[in-house]
Amino acid sequence: MAGIIEVKDQGKLRIYDADNSHYIDIVVPSSVTANRTITIPDASFTVPQADTNTVYTHPNHSGEVTSSADGATVIADNIVDEANLKVSNSAVNGYMLTAQSGNTGGLTWAEAGGGKILQVVQGTDTNFRTTTSSSYASLTLNASITPASSSNKILVIVAAAFGNSGGNAFFDIQKSTDGGSNYSSLGGGDGFGERIDNAGFTPGALMTLNGAGTTNAINYKIFGKQSGGITAKLGAGGYSVIMLLEVAA
Repeated sequence: MAGIIEVKDQGKLRIYDADNSHYIDIVVPSSVTANRTITIPDASFTVPQADTNTVYTHPNHSGEVTSSADGATVIADNIVDEANLKVSNSAVNGYMLTAQSGNTGGLTWAEAGGGKILQVVQGTDTNFRTTTSSSYASLTLNASITPASSSNKILVIVAAAFGNSGGNAFFDIQKSTDGGSNYSSLGGGDGFGERIDNAGFTPGALMTLNGAGTTNAINYKIFGKQSGGITAKLGAGGYSVIMLLEVAA
């Protein structure tokens, strides 16, 4: 047969199998925008049958990464934690996550740069304190701080009115790292201050930068003593302050 076989009105070209039990229909859409041509290649081939038993369905993901149907996968809000990051070392309390291009992942936990104030603690006393002891005795004013690193330093500042009853009064900042059972002087000798004011008071400040040396709580307290049978005085009934600032190494 030569020429063109035409099937009108969206008819079907039906071809049966060998025993005429099944067939394949070639059907065109109800409307096409232009003439189309199906060209059979100059080679033997077999048209595969569709596998209706393995139709793929896109899963919906839940958890840290979510998706819906064929939508893009996304990371959920507020979900990425340390375990999901590529960091070259283990985390340490008080450390910062910094960029380190030479390390695996490019991120490293490291101490904050030197000189930064990490925390501030303040203690106050509104009472008038005195001692007639010739060796250092507690004058109550104190504050405690727990350093983030033993290599950091503690800046201790005391602002108060210092006085005596007519002789020599000495004042010292001391520290304890065992809960207050034992204190050691930071000033040494006669401490940080000396007043010879003939029963007067002098507003003043004591200040020192002390190496933490521990990550346990440190208590800093003011001590006083007298020389010559007089009374050492602190506060003058006013407001005494001790301030502790942790400075990064």
